[in-house]
Amino acid sequence: MSIITSYDFSEDQNAHFLRQILLFLATQKMLPTPINYALSYEYISGSNKRLSNAIDSLIKQQKTFDKELSINLYNKFINDNSLESFDKINQDLEKLINNTRNIVSETSQKASSAGIIFEEQAASVTSIKSNNDLQKVISEIADEATGLATISQSLKEELDSANQEMVQLRKELIQVRESAATDALTGLLNRGSFDKALDNMVDQTNESESCLVMLDLDHFKQVNDTHGHLIGDSVLKFASNLLKKHAESHHFSARYGGEELAIIMPDTTIKKSAEIAEKIRFALESSRLMKKNSSESIGKITVSIGISRLNKNDTFEDLIMRADKALYQAKETGRNKIVIK
Repeated sequence: MSIITSYDFSEDQNAHFLRQILLFLATQKMLPTPINYALSYEYISGSNKRLSNAIDSLIKQQKTFDKELSINLYNKFINDNSLESFDKINQDLEKLINNTRNIVSETSQKASSAGIIFEEQAASVTSIKSNNDLQKVISEIADEATGLATISQSLKEELDSANQEMVQLRKELIQVRESAATDALTGLLNRGSFDKALDNMVDQTNESESCLVMLDLDHFKQVNDTHGHLIGDSVLKFASNLLKKHAESHHFSARYGGEELAIIMPDTTIKKSAEIAEKIRFALESSRLMKKNSSESIGKITVSIGISRLNKNDTFEDLIMRADKALYQAKETGRNKIVIK
């Protein structure tokens, strides 16, 4: 299961969000940057409850949403990876928001001017003495009404265009976030995304059982030293695909670091966690991996696994520490086994 938020809002909803986001940015005096837009989108759409609660709290405290605060919020609640990929989106987003603001401002001015003219013409009706004068005023009112209708239609078209641009930018933001959240080699979540997903699981208030599974490929350095790093990478990708295959849809599979992998298992019993871990262990042990070009055997590849269950008062660190201890025990007592703490 991905930790990337899925946005399934309609075009009409996104058009509504755009207007609300512009108002929110202006009210909180936030610059129209992609970071602030991402924060505002998830806040306005209600798609990130933890972020919304944090922002509500900051607003009550009358905090200023400066650059540092915005980045901290983004890092904690959305993504904690490099922001370099946002440069192009930053320019496009600033242009879109500024253009939309200018369009709305210009339309407002035109509508205000038309309203003044209507008032003047309405007042002149009381002093009209001939049919010719009345027809002239009616004609002028009709012209203004036509002009106002044209302005309204133009505004609608511009906002529709802005909404389409927003939809495209939103897709680009999701793609950047997905890329930033995953490990390039294995396709699993990276360490930053792992930390976020585990933190979310620890913060859950429900009473269901949850577990953390840590996996470490046995003698992986020997594989690299004997066959080279490209073969080592292939072995790591193969093992990662086993995690994707056997983990359930609501689990989070990640590359914890080096040859160490992990599966965060919310709403999963220790028994079920052990069953999934055993499927992965057995599948890897049973595999006969060979070099692609020469069909030379890479040798038997195994994995040691440690599992910890989330206890009531556990911290993020407590859960990892117990899983690490279980993994270390599996390594120290023969490898290619599962230990539960």
